[in-house]
Amino acid sequence: MRRRHIVAVALAAALCTGSAVLVTGGAGAATRSQDLFRRTLLADERTTSAIKGLLRSRGGFVAPEVAFTDLTGDGRSDAVVLVETGGAAGAVALYVLSTHGAAEDSELRAVYRTQRLYRASAEPSAGALIVRAPRFDEGDDLCCPDKVIERVYAWSAGARTLRLRSSREVDGPAS
Repeated sequence: MRRRHIVAVALAAALCTGSAVLVTGGAGAATRSQDLFRRTLLADERTTSAIKGLLRSRGGFVAPEVAFTDLTGDGRSDAVVLVETGGAAGAVALYVLSTHGAAEDSELRAVYRTQRLYRASAEPSAGALIVRAPRFDEGDDLCCPDKVIERVYAWSAGARTLRLRSSREVDGPAS
């Protein structure tokens, strides 16, 4: 009887550990680039306290899908980094990290940031950055907003950041 109890406890512990690994991604699940981008955002004085709090508490994380493309026009890849909650809010912040204007081996810094998003996505396209965010109407399900706001940003050498080039409302998945 005691042996069955020990086996049952061991099995339960293994199942709980397995569940924790599935939910959290497991120890060491973050890539080196995610760790680098997380440290960069935490060290940046212009990262909001809300985003820093999410990253520190592990209530948010740097999304593993980072796009690398030259958005600044200097011939070097920049990183398009989203911070996600892992929950219904999805991506809540977006950063473009770059060494633009500095030596290639310089530390990355944010040349663009937007830190108040909800369920956003970002996609580089032809030297520009397309950012999409839902526009919910009353009665829309979380999965299916009626409309999506699509904003296109392009590099401004004078401002040394990305600037809004165009904005339009497109049909969402509910349409």
